[in-house]
Amino acid sequence: MEDDWIIACITRKKEKGLELLIDQYGGLITSIVRKHLGTLKSYEEECINEVLLAVWHHIDRFDSEKNTFKNWVEAVAKYKAIDYQRKYIKTQHEAFDEAEFGEKAGGNVQADDVEELLGHLNEGDRELFKAYYLQEVELKQITKKQQTTISNLYNRLSRGRKKLKAIFK
Repeated sequence: MEDDWIIACITRKKEKGLELLIDQYGGLITSIVRKHLGTLKSYEEECINEVLLAVWHHIDRFDSEKNTFKNWVEAVAKYKAIDYQRKYIKTQHEAFDEAEFGEKAGGNVQADDVEELLGHLNEGDRELFKAYYLQEVELKQITKKQQTTISNLYNRLSRGRKKLKAIFK
């Protein structure tokens, strides 16, 4: 019965559904992400957020005839964690290539271009990215400061990441 209520709330895009999902399955999601990410602790919170966002946006893909809601959430968590493993490997590979390029060019490739990168976002999203990713402020604190919902922040972070990826491809 609890799962039906969670699904109904998320389907109607009620924030209460996200809260219930976290209460009911937050520990399960965290344990699955930890299991698959292992020592990649820096990606853990972001991955968990992506799992919650994926459930929020793709609740219509859940089919109760094929699986239980719990198993579906487990699968989403597992595959998001695997995606983050791939992302980490790719990031490490790119960092190695960048460092190698810097040596060949005779200079240092610096990661100080964060401001330039974030300059492609509007001011509100730029501040959100700085608070969340650089200062590691929890989303709950940001929601209180900006008087918005967690799901709104997840959406803004997701859109911002997509925008930055599109610009630099």
